[in-house]
Amino acid sequence: MRVQVPDSDDKLNRAIELLKEPVSIDPGIDRRILAEIEGIPTPRAWKHTIWSVFDWLKRGRMVRISPLGGLALATGVAAMVLWGRDVQAPVEQGGQTMAAAQGATVQFVIVAPTATAVSLVGDFNDWSAAATPMELVAENRVWSVTVPLNAGRYRYAFLVDGNTWLSDPSAPPMRDDEFGRPGSVVTIGET
Repeated sequence: MRVQVPDSDDKLNRAIELLKEPVSIDPGIDRRILAEIEGIPTPRAWKHTIWSVFDWLKRGRMVRISPLGGLALATGVAAMVLWGRDVQAPVEQGGQTMAAAQGATVQFVIVAPTATAVSLVGDFNDWSAAATPMELVAENRVWSVTVPLNAGRYRYAFLVDGNTWLSDPSAPPMRDDEFGRPGSVVTIGET
């Protein structure tokens, strides 16, 4: 296919004709280019890079710390040790000693205006009506008891007058047990 350009552009026509001519390429150029490429070091695989960094970290080095830097480092280590001991220190709660990281003392409260007796039953006392009786704390029939619980998730309910089961209206409900009784859930600490 021939492109015709007006005669006023003779330079352009000559350039087009020159570009159409075949170009002779040195037959050894491929060999020289490949030799140059082979001489370039190949990048290492990712895992080799990780191991080389690990090897670099393992090598011994001289580390110089100024007296002020040493004092700051020692203070930081001492603070971490003391803070760790403080977290595990025993805590006196309700006459009982328990580790702060292991649990908490939980107060259970229910309003039962017509009740004559209320008990707290749950996983933590084997659902025993006699194990955790609640005390009447106000004339408007508020019942309360405080129970130390270790970290965990517990199901519980209130047993009113020995035969009526009530869930805690201020706590998440549990799925009905196999007997169809209402109940609630309390979570202490991280489970």
